[in-house]
Amino acid sequence: MKKILLFSISLLGFNQIEAQNFSRKDSLQGGLREERTCYDVMRYNLDIKINPTEKSIVGFNEIIFKVDDNTSKIQVDLFENMKIESIIWKNKKLTYKREFNAVFIDFPEELKKGTTQTITFNYSGNPVIAKNAPWDGGFVFTKDKKENPWIGVAVQGTGASLWYPCKDSQTDEPDNGASMKVAVPNGLMNVSNGRFLGSTDLKDGYTRWDWEVKNPINNYDITVNIADYVHIHDNHEGLDLDYYVLRYNEETARKHFDNDVKPMMNCFQSKFGKYPFHEDGYKLVETPYLGMEHQSAVAYGNKYKKGYLGNDLSGTGAGMFFDYITIHETGHEWFGNSITSKDIADMWIHEGFTTYTETVFIECVKGYDEAIRYINGSKFNVRNDRPIIAQFGVNKEGSGDMYAKGALLLNTIRHIINDDEKWWKLLYDYSETYKKQIIDTKTVIDFFNKESNMDLTPVFEQYLTTTKIPKLVLSKSGGKLSYNWENVKDTFKMPVDIVVNEKTIRLHPTTSKQEMKIDKKIELENIEVKTKQFFIKIEKK
Repeated sequence: MKKILLFSISLLGFNQIEAQNFSRKDSLQGGLREERTCYDVMRYNLDIKINPTEKSIVGFNEIIFKVDDNTSKIQVDLFENMKIESIIWKNKKLTYKREFNAVFIDFPEELKKGTTQTITFNYSGNPVIAKNAPWDGGFVFTKDKKENPWIGVAVQGTGASLWYPCKDSQTDEPDNGASMKVAVPNGLMNVSNGRFLGSTDLKDGYTRWDWEVKNPINNYDITVNIADYVHIHDNHEGLDLDYYVLRYNEETARKHFDNDVKPMMNCFQSKFGKYPFHEDGYKLVETPYLGMEHQSAVAYGNKYKKGYLGNDLSGTGAGMFFDYITIHETGHEWFGNSITSKDIADMWIHEGFTTYTETVFIECVKGYDEAIRYINGSKFNVRNDRPIIAQFGVNKEGSGDMYAKGALLLNTIRHIINDDEKWWKLLYDYSETYKKQIIDTKTVIDFFNKESNMDLTPVFEQYLTTTKIPKLVLSKSGGKLSYNWENVKDTFKMPVDIVVNEKTIRLHPTTSKQEMKIDKKIELENIEVKTKQFFIKIEKK
């Protein structure tokens, strides 16, 4: 698994997040207990057959793991609707107990710390079918317009154990990657993560397609994509670019991807570092659902349109020159796939940073002003319905505000730092420092504090753990301007810039009222607050 950096969330005051009632099932899926922490997954070798007519899976996952603590029992996860055929260790059938989606496996002898063990988990069944992928987890079994089967899967949040046995926790990824051998009916192709190793005709009406990932990989990133695909290959400065698209979309795809992918790679690699999974290559795979950040096999379903299915999520028009799904889902290769949150309660680490990559791409191509126009348009997507950070240990995500509000938080921090050279170096170093690691919010905040030489903790806490947007209150009496923050925690402090007579002045408000001298002739309504640079509200009185 990746190196895991764990800290106590309570140190940040995040224990103020309102607790909800969760079940034993939730804690089994989202929590850490000895049966999970006692072993470290080294590799998955998945070998399955998918029947499109029956919508079924049969096969096995070979799980290779290192024992971190002496144990005779481990937890592996598989949804309770899927059948366990057998679990084999050293040619012996193991006994197990199922509790909801958790499988507690007993060994006939104690496994010693430091040893490497292998189990073969044989299973079968009909996996959950998504009602509205990728927003709910499951398989999509459909057909293309030529009536060929077209199959995909998206399970982020719901759990990868929906369709294959694994340690279904973001705290553990296989150190040595994974192999995916997927047999599908002749005439169809399966595309999974990493490099294509070859195909084998099984002489039973099925062909097996073999793929391998050499890097650690999130459980929810492991994928299958089954269709009548054609393969388009390209290369950009030594990075393999591969596109797998429906046969009748080949010419459209060639032109469409050529417009965005290479400029995107130039931008992202300059701002965030070298593509993290160079050994596994980069792929876009056409899917029957909108998209998902499947590592080195990004799911693409934006129908070859600009924006988000032909619309600009920012409402400004600034997002209509690029394909949203290509840019956003690829941004996840750095933020989500390379840098991973240890608990989905911290998914803003994936989504906030990745949503910000859209703004970064616009700035690379169109400049600062267009980027600022785009990100400010996203303010209208912020609901402030609940905190961005959710409860830990119960497989619970926070508010969808993790996208737009998370990106606006980063834009605010950029302008707090007020030094673009320092900002871009910080973002680049953050991506490189925690490359292929599993982290939490405190790790992010500590890094930003150290590299900026500022105390940004109150800012992160305000935007991530409350639903309140800071309000700057301004009032004027004679030659004095008064200012303070409201709608914030008592400990909140954040600098903000105002413009007076075309001169930018930095204020350092707190919750206590402060004053500064100002020309008596200046009217309060003529004082501009830089709300495009800082995600705040204003009250002048």
